[in-house]
Parts: sequence; C-alpha cells; structure tokens
Amino acid sequence: MSVSIGEMRHRLALQQPHAEADGGGGTTRTWALVAEVWGAIRPLSGNEVVEADGVHGQVSHEIWIRHRTGVVPEMRFALGARVFEIRAVIDVNEQRRFLRCLAEERVP
Repeated sequence: MSVSIGEMRHRLALQQPHAEADGGGGTTRTWALVAEVWGAIRPLSGNEVVEADGVHGQVSHEIWIRHRTGVVPEMRFALGARVFEIRAVIDVNEQRRFLRCLAEERVP
C-alpha cells in the first residue's frame, strides 16, 4: 500500500502537547505547532462512542506524510476545526520516505 504525491493535497498542522501552569498548582494542556506538512487523508472506519457527556462519532483515518523524524503518537494533526489524534506512526517499508499515521477524529 502506498500513496502518490498528488494525493497529498491537505495542508496539515502537526502539533505537540505543551503543559502550562494554571496558577493553582496544576497544569493545562495546550497545543504547539511543530510544522505544517502536506498529507493524504484516507478514512478507514467509523463508530459511535457513548461517554459521560453523550454519544459521539469516532472516525479512524490513515494519514500519509513525507517522512520526518520526531513524529510520535502523543502528537496530533489539525485541519481547520478538524483534529486527528495520532494513535500509531509507521515508517512505510522502513525506507524513510513516507510515514503512515493511524489517527482518530472525534465528531460531535
């Protein structure tokens, strides 16, 4: 399985978590921009999740980007108001050409 360069048409913001002091002895998680990258987004599956505050849709995707070091599952991609939480990062064929990121998008 692979991706063509022409499919990488989405300009994604790669973000990493950053903890900031909240003034009360705790921390608040914010997100800092690491880089903007071109990527291909392919939906894989979807389902509904029941949580304390209601029912939410959840869609899993694979997101392909050019290889870059330092991409880890604690990061996320943003595309406008859409947020994709990275669950796994795979170096396709271990060739350091592409990364295939398995991600989940929460849908209200």
